[in-house]
Amino acid sequence: MSDILFKQFEQVRSWTIEVIKSIPEDIVHITPRGFSNNILWQIGHILSSTEYFLFELPEKNNHLPDNYVELFGTGTSPEQWKQRVPTVAQLITDLERQSDHIKQMSNNQMNQTIAKPKHGFQTVEDCASFSVLHEALHIGKIEEMKRILTCLE
Repeated sequence: MSDILFKQFEQVRSWTIEVIKSIPEDIVHITPRGFSNNILWQIGHILSSTEYFLFELPEKNNHLPDNYVELFGTGTSPEQWKQRVPTVAQLITDLERQSDHIKQMSNNQMNQTIAKPKHGFQTVEDCASFSVLHEALHIGKIEEMKRILTCLE
């Protein structure tokens, strides 16, 4: 991963974890009016999307529990949850572990061409660039939700 991209990823992931730790536990399951998901879903979606783009798409490898895609994948919703969901603490641990996996990736892995390019991404580095942007977008959503939900108290 280029030094700039790696630094961006570290900064965004650090920001993500910092924001998540500041959220009162009692609001993470509430879906604010005007939103289709809640804070817990947003956290899990960041995690499962990053895993998909950096590990599953290029390497067919996934370090997360199998049910995370069912819970947090694109197009899913907390209204569909029929199984137990991970806690915020578990998702933070998973985010930290995922960050460690990403730090271990070599430049060769980042430059690897994806066998079946998807979403316009040709290399793992293309996927990583998108993942940084995607995570920042969703952490912004989390902050919006937190602001709305804490104003209601």
